[in-house]
Amino acid sequence: MRPLRIVTALALLAVLSLLPLVLSQYYVGLVTQMMIYGIFAMSLDILLGHTGLPSLGHAAYFGVSGYTVGLLSLKVTKHFGLVVGSGLGTAITISAIFGLLAIRTHGAYFLMITLALAQVLWGIAFKWRSLTGGDDGLPGVPRPSLGIPFSLWNTTNFYYFALVLFVLVVIVLSIFIRSPFGHALRGIRESETRMRALGYNVWLYKYLAFIIAAIFGGVAGMLFTFYNGFVSPADLSIVLSAKVLLMVILGGAGTLLGPALGAGVIVLLENLISAQTERWLLILGAIYVAVVLFAPAGIIGTLKSKLRRSVST
Repeated sequence: MRPLRIVTALALLAVLSLLPLVLSQYYVGLVTQMMIYGIFAMSLDILLGHTGLPSLGHAAYFGVSGYTVGLLSLKVTKHFGLVVGSGLGTAITISAIFGLLAIRTHGAYFLMITLALAQVLWGIAFKWRSLTGGDDGLPGVPRPSLGIPFSLWNTTNFYYFALVLFVLVVIVLSIFIRSPFGHALRGIRESETRMRALGYNVWLYKYLAFIIAAIFGGVAGMLFTFYNGFVSPADLSIVLSAKVLLMVILGGAGTLLGPALGAGVIVLLENLISAQTERWLLILGAIYVAVVLFAPAGIIGTLKSKLRRSVST
C-alpha cells in the first residue's frame, strides 16, 4: 500500500503543478483558496481526528494571525520574515492562553468553551474600529515580497507559492501523525484512562496538540490574508469555525488528506452555489446533515471501508 500511496501523491502533485497551464485565472484562484482552506482543515484535524477534541473556535487562530500580518503590513513593516514570525507568534500565544482554559474540559463543554473564547476575539475585532476597522475590516493588505524575481501579485505565481506551502504542510503533518507523539494522541482519543494508566501526561499531550493545531491554522490565516489583501471579523467568526469543522467531517477526520479534500469540495460548492442563491448557509447545513446520516466516516473513510470490504471478499 505504501508504494501506491507514494505514486498517488506524486500524481496528485503533478496534476496540481500543471493546473495553471489549463485553467483560467478564476479557477487558478479558486484552487489556491482550496489549498489554503485545505491547510486550515488539516490543522483542525490534529484536534478532531487525532486527539478527539471537536473545536468550534478554530477560526480564532486563522483570524488572529491574519489580523497580525494585516496590521503589521499596513502600519509597521512589510518585512516578510518579521510579519510571518509575528503572525505565528500571535497564534501560539493566544492558543497557549486559550488552551489552559479549554483543555481541562471534555466533549460538549470543550466545544462550547472554544466557541466562547473565539467569540471574544471576534467581539474585539468587531468593536475596536480604530485598530481593526470594525466590520469594514482591513483592506489593502499587500502581498509579501520574497526577494525573488517573481511577483506574488501575479495569480499564477501566488498559486505556486501556496502549492509549495501546502506540500510542506502535508509532509510535516504526515511525519507528525506517524511519530510517537501522533500515536499517543490517537491513544488519548481512544481512551484517556488507559493512556494515563500507561504513564502518559494526557493533559500535556492535549495542550501541545492544541497549540500545534493553532500554528498550522495561523499559517492558513496568514496565507488567506495575503491572497485576498483583506481581513475582517468574518475570519474569526463561528461561521468559519463551523465551515472548517464540516470540511474535516466531510473529507474524513483522522485521514490527513481527507480534510483537504473536504475543503476543496466545500470551497467549490460554495463558489458555484452562491452564484445561484444567497441561501448558501442553508445548503451548508443540509450537506452537514447528509454527511452525518449517510457517510459519518467522511469521503475518505467511506472509500477506505468499501475498499477493505471488497478486498476481504
